Amino acid sequence: METNEINVRQKGQKITRREFVGGSAAAAAMFTIVPSSVLSSSAAAAPSQTVNLACIGVGDQGMGDMQDLMNVDGVQVVAVCDIGREVDYGKMGHGIAGLEPAIRTVNQHYAEEGKSGSYKGCAGYQDFREMLDKEGDNIDAVCIATPDHVHAAACLAAINQGKHVFCEKPLAHSIYETRLVTEAAKKAGVITQMGNQGHSGEGIRLTVEWIRDGALGNVREVHGGDSTGGSDWLTHRTRPKETPPVPDGWNWDLWCGPAPYRPYHPAYAPYNWRGWWAFGNGCIGDMACHNLDPAFWAFDLGAPTSVEATSSGITEETVADGAIYTYEFPAKGGRGPLTMKWYSGKEEPPRPKALGRGRRFDGGIYFVGDKGTIVCGGWASSPRIVPETKMKAYKRPPKVIPRLRGHHKGWIDAIKSGEQVHGGFDYSGPMTETVLLGAVALRTGKKLYWDSENMKATNAPEADKYIKPAFREGWDL
Repeated sequence: METNEINVRQKGQKITRREFVGGSAAAAAMFTIVPSSVLSSSAAAAPSQTVNLACIGVGDQGMGDMQDLMNVDGVQVVAVCDIGREVDYGKMGHGIAGLEPAIRTVNQHYAEEGKSGSYKGCAGYQDFREMLDKEGDNIDAVCIATPDHVHAAACLAAINQGKHVFCEKPLAHSIYETRLVTEAAKKAGVITQMGNQGHSGEGIRLTVEWIRDGALGNVREVHGGDSTGGSDWLTHRTRPKETPPVPDGWNWDLWCGPAPYRPYHPAYAPYNWRGWWAFGNGCIGDMACHNLDPAFWAFDLGAPTSVEATSSGITEETVADGAIYTYEFPAKGGRGPLTMKWYSGKEEPPRPKALGRGRRFDGGIYFVGDKGTIVCGGWASSPRIVPETKMKAYKRPPKVIPRLRGHHKGWIDAIKSGEQVHGGFDYSGPMTETVLLGAVALRTGKKLYWDSENMKATNAPEADKYIKPAFREGWDL
């Protein structure tokens, strides 16, 4: 089959809702379908509805998201999309993934669930625009796990059809794209969730409850970091001159998407794209939406007044293998001004002074207050007050923040109830904007004074091209 034959079924053939659940009689009896057209104008799903899901990007992370969502009660994966028919992600620990493995996984899952021994109801595409055009009537919700530079285009295409959206972090590749997606989701009234999975966990809830209870007193400093990527992504510092053939089954033009086209090279994909400004934002774009999340929630941070960044060296093309970002936030509510630092790659956060001997801080986040320090692992896991004597003496407050069944389940529950889950794009959008502002500061080499409402660095007009990048013709948002 030629690479441009991207619809797995015969071109122009369209599958109905009945066919999606008709892989077996048992499967047909298992689900109750409510067409999207009968839902309210808010796009909220009726509680009895099976959520028909499409997945855009079923590579490394996307395959995991798809499987997690497919195992939630009341979810039916009806279509998948990926530019690669079959890709080896063994270097990242997830084995073989891509379009054809995803289709096989879905069909096998429903064959086993329906006890029929066979099921062929999952549609496959390489272009998400074609998928939404042809399958839109069959789709209620979309999971997006492409490289960052495609997030906004895919999100907006789905939102504009009234689809509920789960999108991996960061929400978009640039501040401008993030703002567009946030505002579009609000206008459409769809149920949204970003893939910062720790946001639905117990650790972040305990951290927020303790801070709001006054466990640390006045907090003036927050430090977070992660060593992901670093020099591992930087096999090249300038664009490769070689032009090896595109791997079989890849649609490289679609992979480039909104980014300016360049010839394929394995220095870009499938592993190292986060190291290139055209496609990612380095470690801060990868991990800060995970590890800084509890600070945004606990303090209702909003936008910073300024941010500056230093690094061990970047180029116009590639990110740094280590960087330190410093954000300043104004006083708000009952708290005073706050400084938050993020340490990327080979730049490690300083060890918390209150941490006992023999204990290490390997990344995550910690909060320094005048009464103590809270230390969390990555994704806000395992929070502890240090020194340990203060943890033992602390009388924990009631658990007042609602607990969820899990990140993916929480999103599906919200779709069925019509009530937006905490952590929707109204929350994760502004957080993503702040995170990505750090990358803008790094690229300009200046301390930026930030006007969030107008998306302007008031002292650095040269930042505009990073705040709103140019999009390839035909991909304008």
